[in-house]
Amino acid sequence: MRSTEKQMQAARYHRYGGPEVLVVEDAPEPHAEANTVRIEVGAASINPIDYLLRSGRLSDVVPLDLPAIPGRDAAGVVDEVGPGVVGTQVGDVVFGVGGISDTTAQYAVLTAWSSAPSDWSIEHAAAAGLASSTASAVIEALEVFGILEGKTVLIDGASGAVGTALSVLARDSGAEVIGTGSPRNHDYLIGLGVRPTTYGPGLAERVALLAPGGVDAAVHTAPSSLPADLITLVGDPARVVTVLDAEGAERLGARKIDARNESQLLERASKLGRRGIYLPRVDHILPFAQIADAHAVAERGSGKVVVTMR
Repeated sequence: MRSTEKQMQAARYHRYGGPEVLVVEDAPEPHAEANTVRIEVGAASINPIDYLLRSGRLSDVVPLDLPAIPGRDAAGVVDEVGPGVVGTQVGDVVFGVGGISDTTAQYAVLTAWSSAPSDWSIEHAAAAGLASSTASAVIEALEVFGILEGKTVLIDGASGAVGTALSVLARDSGAEVIGTGSPRNHDYLIGLGVRPTTYGPGLAERVALLAPGGVDAAVHTAPSSLPADLITLVGDPARVVTVLDAEGAERLGARKIDARNESQLLERASKLGRRGIYLPRVDHILPFAQIADAHAVAERGSGKVVVTMR
Protein backbone atom coordinates (compact mmCIF):
# COMPACT_ATOMS: atom_id res chain seq x y z
CA MET A 1 0.00 0.00 0.00
CA ARG A 2 1.30 3.46 -0.92
CA SER A 3 2.17 5.57 2.10
CA THR A 4 0.17 8.76 2.52
CA GLU A 5 2.82 10.21 4.82
CA LYS A 6 5.49 10.93 2.21
CA GLN A 7 6.38 14.62 2.14
CA MET A 8 7.25 17.09 -0.62
CA GLN A 9 8.33 20.71 -0.73
CA ALA A 10 5.43 23.10 -1.33
CA ALA A 11 4.62 26.78 -1.17
CA ARG A 12 1.89 27.30 1.43
CA TYR A 13 0.13 29.96 3.46
CA HIS A 14 -1.40 29.35 6.88
CA ARG A 15 -3.42 32.55 6.98
CA TYR A 16 -4.79 34.99 4.43
CA GLY A 17 -2.73 38.07 3.68
CA GLY A 18 -0.09 39.61 1.46
CA PRO A 19 2.75 37.81 -0.31
CA GLU A 20 4.66 37.68 2.97
CA VAL A 21 2.37 34.91 4.29
CA LEU A 22 3.85 32.47 1.75
CA VAL A 23 6.45 29.98 2.96
CA VAL A 24 8.20 26.98 1.44
CA GLU A 25 7.83 23.94 3.68
CA ASP A 26 7.08 20.23 3.82
CA ALA A 27 3.57 19.14 2.87
CA PRO A 28 1.93 15.77 2.13
CA GLU A 29 2.39 14.53 -1.43
CA PRO A 30 -0.78 14.31 -3.55
CA HIS A 31 -1.40 11.28 -5.75
CA ALA A 32 -3.20 10.70 -9.04
CA GLU A 33 -6.77 9.51 -8.74
CA ALA A 34 -9.26 8.47 -11.43
CA ASN A 35 -8.94 10.51 -14.65
CA THR A 36 -6.02 12.58 -13.36
CA VAL A 37 -2.24 12.54 -13.65
CA ARG A 38 0.43 13.59 -11.22
CA ILE A 39 3.43 15.54 -12.45
CA GLU A 40 6.80 16.32 -11.00
CA VAL A 41 6.45 20.06 -11.39
CA GLY A 42 9.05 21.87 -13.47
CA ALA A 43 7.35 25.26 -13.25
CA ALA A 44 4.06 26.83 -12.19
CA SER A 45 2.59 30.17 -13.16
CA ILE A 46 0.87 32.83 -11.09
CA ASN A 47 -2.59 33.98 -12.13
CA PRO A 48 -4.84 36.70 -10.65
CA ILE A 49 -7.01 34.04 -8.98
CA ASP A 50 -3.96 32.92 -6.98
CA TYR A 51 -3.35 36.21 -5.20
CA LEU A 52 -7.06 36.95 -4.87
CA LEU A 53 -7.47 33.65 -3.01
CA ARG A 54 -4.30 34.17 -0.95
CA SER A 55 -5.37 37.65 0.11
CA GLY A 56 -8.70 36.38 1.44
CA ARG A 57 -10.71 38.63 -0.86
CA LEU A 58 -12.58 35.58 -2.17
CA SER A 59 -12.86 33.71 1.14
CA ASP A 60 -16.64 34.16 1.34
CA VAL A 61 -17.09 32.73 -2.15
CA VAL A 62 -14.24 30.21 -2.32
CA PRO A 63 -13.18 29.27 1.20
CA LEU A 64 -9.93 27.30 1.37
CA ASP A 65 -8.76 24.76 3.89
CA LEU A 66 -5.63 26.31 5.39
CA PRO A 67 -2.75 25.82 5.04
CA ALA A 68 -3.25 26.11 1.28
CA ILE A 69 -0.91 25.64 -1.67
CA PRO A 70 -1.33 28.40 -4.28
CA GLY A 71 -1.55 27.78 -8.00
CA ARG A 72 -4.03 26.75 -10.68
CA ASP A 73 -1.65 25.52 -13.37
CA ALA A 74 1.75 23.90 -13.85
CA ALA A 75 3.92 21.95 -16.26
CA GLY A 76 6.20 19.00 -15.72
CA VAL A 77 6.86 15.30 -16.25
CA VAL A 78 4.09 12.79 -15.58
CA ASP A 79 5.09 10.37 -12.83
CA GLU A 80 1.70 8.86 -11.90
CA VAL A 81 -1.26 8.04 -14.14
CA GLY A 82 -4.67 7.53 -12.55
CA PRO A 83 -7.28 4.92 -13.53
CA GLY A 84 -9.22 5.80 -16.67
CA VAL A 85 -6.49 7.92 -18.26
CA VAL A 86 -5.66 7.00 -21.86
CA GLY A 87 -3.09 8.47 -24.21
CA THR A 88 -0.79 9.73 -21.45
CA GLN A 89 1.98 7.78 -19.79
CA VAL A 90 4.71 8.20 -17.21
CA GLY A 91 7.53 10.31 -18.65
CA ASP A 92 5.34 12.55 -20.84
CA VAL A 93 5.93 16.31 -20.55
CA VAL A 94 2.57 18.01 -20.11
CA PHE A 95 1.00 21.28 -19.04
CA GLY A 96 -2.38 21.79 -17.50
CA VAL A 97 -4.56 22.81 -14.59
CA GLY A 98 -5.17 21.29 -11.20
CA GLY A 99 -7.76 22.20 -8.61
CA ILE A 100 -8.67 25.65 -7.35
CA SER A 101 -5.37 26.06 -5.52
CA ASP A 102 -2.71 23.33 -5.41
CA THR A 103 0.03 23.40 -8.08
CA THR A 104 2.98 25.40 -6.71
CA ALA A 105 4.76 22.42 -5.23
CA GLN A 106 7.20 19.63 -6.01
CA TYR A 107 4.30 17.45 -7.19
CA ALA A 108 0.85 18.43 -8.45
CA VAL A 109 -2.20 16.55 -9.70
CA LEU A 110 -3.64 17.80 -12.98
CA THR A 111 -7.32 17.33 -13.79
CA ALA A 112 -6.93 18.59 -17.38
CA TRP A 113 -3.74 18.57 -19.43
CA SER A 114 -2.14 18.37 -22.86
CA SER A 115 1.28 17.47 -24.17
CA ALA A 116 3.74 20.36 -24.17
CA PRO A 117 5.04 21.32 -27.65
CA SER A 118 8.71 20.46 -28.00
CA ASP A 119 9.60 24.06 -28.89
CA TRP A 120 8.23 25.40 -25.60
CA SER A 121 10.44 25.75 -22.54
CA ILE A 122 9.02 24.39 -19.31
CA GLU A 123 8.35 28.00 -18.31
CA HIS A 124 6.31 28.64 -21.46
CA ALA A 125 4.36 25.44 -20.85
CA ALA A 126 3.63 26.46 -17.26
CA ALA A 127 2.29 29.82 -18.45
CA ALA A 128 -0.13 28.20 -20.89
CA GLY A 129 -2.45 26.29 -18.57
CA LEU A 130 -5.08 28.66 -17.23
CA ALA A 131 -4.45 31.30 -19.90
CA SER A 132 -5.06 29.01 -22.86
CA SER A 133 -7.95 27.20 -21.18
CA THR A 134 -9.65 30.56 -20.62
CA ALA A 135 -8.93 31.76 -24.16
CA SER A 136 -10.14 28.52 -25.74
CA ALA A 137 -13.39 28.70 -23.76
CA VAL A 138 -13.95 32.25 -25.07
CA ILE A 139 -13.28 31.15 -28.65
CA GLU A 140 -15.78 28.30 -28.30
CA ALA A 141 -18.39 30.77 -27.05
CA LEU A 142 -17.77 33.13 -29.97
CA GLU A 143 -17.89 30.27 -32.48
CA VAL A 144 -21.36 29.35 -31.29
CA PHE A 145 -22.49 32.79 -32.42
CA GLY A 146 -20.62 32.54 -35.72
CA ILE A 147 -18.59 35.67 -35.06
CA LEU A 148 -15.04 34.65 -35.91
CA GLU A 149 -14.51 33.63 -39.55
CA GLY A 150 -14.24 36.84 -41.55
CA LYS A 151 -15.32 38.96 -38.59
CA THR A 152 -13.55 41.66 -36.59
CA VAL A 153 -12.89 41.06 -32.90
CA LEU A 154 -11.62 43.65 -30.42
CA ILE A 155 -9.53 42.24 -27.56
CA ASP A 156 -9.12 44.61 -24.63
CA GLY A 157 -5.80 43.65 -23.02
CA ALA A 158 -4.46 41.69 -25.99
CA SER A 159 -0.82 41.60 -24.89
CA GLY A 160 -1.36 39.78 -21.60
CA ALA A 161 -1.18 36.02 -21.09
CA VAL A 162 -4.86 35.40 -21.83
CA GLY A 163 -4.90 38.09 -24.51
CA THR A 164 -1.93 36.51 -26.30
CA ALA A 165 -3.59 33.10 -26.40
CA LEU A 166 -6.91 34.63 -27.42
CA SER A 167 -5.32 36.72 -30.20
CA VAL A 168 -3.61 33.70 -31.73
CA LEU A 169 -6.70 31.48 -31.44
CA ALA A 170 -8.97 34.15 -32.94
CA ARG A 171 -6.59 34.77 -35.84
CA ASP A 172 -6.35 31.04 -36.48
CA SER A 173 -10.16 30.91 -36.59
CA GLY A 174 -10.24 33.48 -39.38
CA ALA A 175 -10.96 36.67 -37.45
CA GLU A 176 -9.35 40.05 -37.87
CA VAL A 177 -8.16 41.17 -34.45
CA ILE A 178 -7.76 44.64 -32.99
CA GLY A 179 -6.04 44.64 -29.63
CA THR A 180 -5.51 47.21 -26.93
CA GLY A 181 -2.21 47.44 -25.12
CA SER A 182 0.34 49.92 -23.89
CA PRO A 183 2.54 51.42 -26.65
CA ARG A 184 5.53 49.37 -25.49
CA ASN A 185 3.59 46.22 -26.41
CA HIS A 186 2.46 47.32 -29.87
CA ASP A 187 5.33 45.65 -31.72
CA TYR A 188 4.56 42.46 -29.81
CA LEU A 189 0.92 42.63 -30.91
CA ILE A 190 1.89 43.25 -34.52
CA GLY A 191 3.98 40.10 -34.31
CA LEU A 192 0.82 38.21 -33.34
CA GLY A 193 -1.00 39.57 -36.39
CA VAL A 194 -3.02 42.00 -34.28
CA ARG A 195 -3.75 45.62 -35.20
CA PRO A 196 -2.77 47.48 -32.02
CA THR A 197 -4.24 50.51 -30.35
CA THR A 198 -4.06 52.02 -26.89
CA TYR A 199 -6.72 51.64 -24.24
CA GLY A 200 -8.48 54.42 -22.36
CA PRO A 201 -10.49 57.49 -23.40
CA GLY A 202 -11.09 57.84 -27.13
CA LEU A 203 -11.08 54.08 -27.76
CA ALA A 204 -14.20 54.21 -29.93
CA GLU A 205 -12.64 56.81 -32.25
CA ARG A 206 -9.37 54.88 -32.53
CA VAL A 207 -11.14 51.60 -33.26
CA ALA A 208 -13.35 53.28 -35.87
CA LEU A 209 -10.21 54.25 -37.80
CA LEU A 210 -8.93 50.67 -37.69
CA ALA A 211 -12.28 49.04 -38.44
CA PRO A 212 -14.54 51.37 -40.44
CA GLY A 213 -17.02 48.54 -40.90
CA GLY A 214 -17.44 48.12 -37.15
CA VAL A 215 -16.55 45.48 -34.60
CA ASP A 216 -18.45 42.18 -34.45
CA ALA A 217 -17.40 41.12 -30.94
CA ALA A 218 -15.25 42.31 -28.05
CA VAL A 219 -13.44 40.43 -25.31
CA HIS A 220 -12.31 42.05 -22.06
CA THR A 221 -9.16 40.51 -20.60
CA ALA A 222 -7.53 43.63 -19.10
CA PRO A 223 -7.06 43.86 -15.30
CA SER A 224 -9.77 46.49 -14.95
CA SER A 225 -13.54 46.79 -14.83
CA LEU A 226 -15.44 45.96 -18.00
CA PRO A 227 -15.61 49.22 -20.02
CA ALA A 228 -19.07 50.26 -21.17
CA ASP A 229 -17.28 51.50 -24.31
CA LEU A 230 -17.00 47.89 -25.48
CA ILE A 231 -20.79 47.54 -25.44
CA THR A 232 -21.12 50.76 -27.41
CA LEU A 233 -18.56 49.67 -29.99
CA VAL A 234 -20.18 46.29 -30.61
CA GLY A 235 -23.79 47.43 -30.29
CA ASP A 236 -24.96 44.21 -28.62
CA PRO A 237 -23.93 43.25 -25.06
CA ALA A 238 -24.46 39.56 -25.89
CA ARG A 239 -21.42 39.77 -28.18
CA VAL A 240 -19.20 41.22 -25.46
CA VAL A 241 -17.33 38.78 -23.24
CA THR A 242 -15.30 39.35 -20.09
CA VAL A 243 -13.02 36.81 -18.44
CA LEU A 244 -12.63 38.87 -15.25
CA ASP A 245 -15.52 41.13 -14.32
CA ALA A 246 -18.61 39.10 -13.38
CA GLU A 247 -20.28 42.09 -11.72
CA GLY A 248 -19.72 44.27 -14.79
CA ALA A 249 -21.05 41.57 -17.09
CA GLU A 250 -24.25 41.28 -15.07
CA ARG A 251 -24.70 45.03 -14.86
CA LEU A 252 -24.07 45.69 -18.56
CA GLY A 253 -25.67 42.54 -19.98
CA ALA A 254 -22.40 41.08 -21.26
CA ARG A 255 -21.24 37.48 -20.79
CA LYS A 256 -18.72 36.21 -18.27
CA ILE A 257 -16.66 33.24 -19.50
CA ASP A 258 -14.56 31.13 -17.16
CA ALA A 259 -11.81 28.62 -17.78
CA ARG A 260 -12.94 25.02 -17.68
CA ASN A 261 -10.86 22.06 -16.58
CA GLU A 262 -11.17 20.29 -19.91
CA SER A 263 -8.22 18.80 -21.75
CA GLN A 264 -9.73 19.61 -25.15
CA LEU A 265 -9.38 23.33 -24.44
CA LEU A 266 -5.70 22.91 -23.63
CA GLU A 267 -5.13 20.68 -26.65
CA ARG A 268 -6.44 23.40 -28.94
CA ALA A 269 -3.68 25.73 -27.76
CA SER A 270 -1.10 22.94 -27.79
CA LYS A 271 -1.79 22.28 -31.47
CA LEU A 272 -1.08 25.92 -32.28
CA GLY A 273 2.13 25.65 -30.30
CA ARG A 274 3.19 22.61 -32.30
CA ARG A 275 2.51 24.58 -35.49
CA GLY A 276 4.81 27.32 -34.23
CA ILE A 277 2.20 30.06 -34.06
CA TYR A 278 1.56 30.22 -30.30
CA LEU A 279 4.24 30.89 -27.71
CA PRO A 280 2.76 31.61 -24.25
CA ARG A 281 3.59 34.98 -22.74
CA VAL A 282 6.23 34.93 -19.98
CA ASP A 283 7.53 38.19 -18.51
CA HIS A 284 9.27 37.16 -15.29
CA ILE A 285 10.85 33.90 -14.11
CA LEU A 286 11.67 33.48 -10.43
CA PRO A 287 12.90 30.47 -8.43
CA PHE A 288 10.60 28.54 -6.14
CA ALA A 289 12.45 29.81 -3.07
CA GLN A 290 11.32 33.35 -3.98
CA ILE A 291 7.60 32.52 -4.14
CA ALA A 292 6.66 35.54 -1.99
CA ASP A 293 8.58 37.87 -4.30
CA ALA A 294 6.97 36.21 -7.32
CA HIS A 295 3.48 36.86 -5.94
CA ALA A 296 4.41 40.46 -5.21
CA VAL A 297 5.59 41.00 -8.79
CA ALA A 298 2.45 39.40 -10.21
CA GLU A 299 0.16 41.40 -7.96
CA ARG A 300 1.75 44.65 -9.14
CA GLY A 301 0.55 43.85 -12.65
CA SER A 302 4.08 43.60 -14.00
CA GLY A 303 3.29 40.83 -16.49
CA LYS A 304 3.10 37.05 -16.50
CA VAL A 305 5.15 35.47 -13.70
CA VAL A 306 6.39 31.89 -13.70
CA VAL A 307 8.02 30.12 -10.76
CA THR A 308 10.53 27.38 -11.55
CA MET A 309 11.30 24.44 -9.30
CA ARG A 310 14.99 24.55 -10.22
